[in-house]
Amino acid sequence: MYPKCLVAQLAKDPECPGCDGGHACRAALPRRYGPAGDAAVTLARSRSRHNIHLPDVSGSTQHKNMALLEILEYPDPRLRTRAEPVAVVDDALRQLIDDMFATMYAAPGIGLAATQVDRHLRFMVIDVSETGDEPRVFINPELLAQTGAQVYQEGCLSVPGIFADVTRAETIRVRAQDRMGETFELDAEGLLAVCIQHEMDHLQGKVFVDYLSPLKREMVRRRLEKQHRQRDREDEPRVAVARGSG
Repeated sequence: MYPKCLVAQLAKDPECPGCDGGHACRAALPRRYGPAGDAAVTLARSRSRHNIHLPDVSGSTQHKNMALLEILEYPDPRLRTRAEPVAVVDDALRQLIDDMFATMYAAPGIGLAATQVDRHLRFMVIDVSETGDEPRVFINPELLAQTGAQVYQEGCLSVPGIFADVTRAETIRVRAQDRMGETFELDAEGLLAVCIQHEMDHLQGKVFVDYLSPLKREMVRRRLEKQHRQRDREDEPRVAVARGSG
């Protein structure tokens, strides 16, 4: 079952360690049907419980300043932008990669595509480990092969609080560049394969609700717009207080 906070939509659930109440449940990650169990929801709860710190994704022992980026939310039209190939892997791109990791871990999530933070370049960051210390970078990813089929109930940081069954390939082979620009190939299955395919959809201007019927997509759009309006109303008193204190 979903955490109670999702069933109640916006009600805070004290038993859900990721629930912030009044916004989306932070446990909004994919769940799998079948023997694997609620892998990603369990992952979200585990991360909340263990107070995970951002791993050293740069390979450097020096402290780096990392910014939390705004995550675009459906139905923002910028999510429909097709990403352009990355031409040069340089320090500026690596800084953006680090910022995206910081944003993803803080959400918390297990994957984030550049499109979701309004940077329309073909790369994404992923970490599906339970301890949040296995960051993966995919620059200019391309699927070389895919076999089988599996159904996951997916969620998305750009579509908070919404879940839907999506059928994707069970195993894939992907080619991409790492954070240093070196080309590699990777065979993936299970949750990692789902996450790679999900984030690659973002780079094509797709979101997982595109797999739903038009009626369900419209219901999702209305629900998220209602959440946005409620959040805006909650922010208004804080803004007024901030202005008055200047």
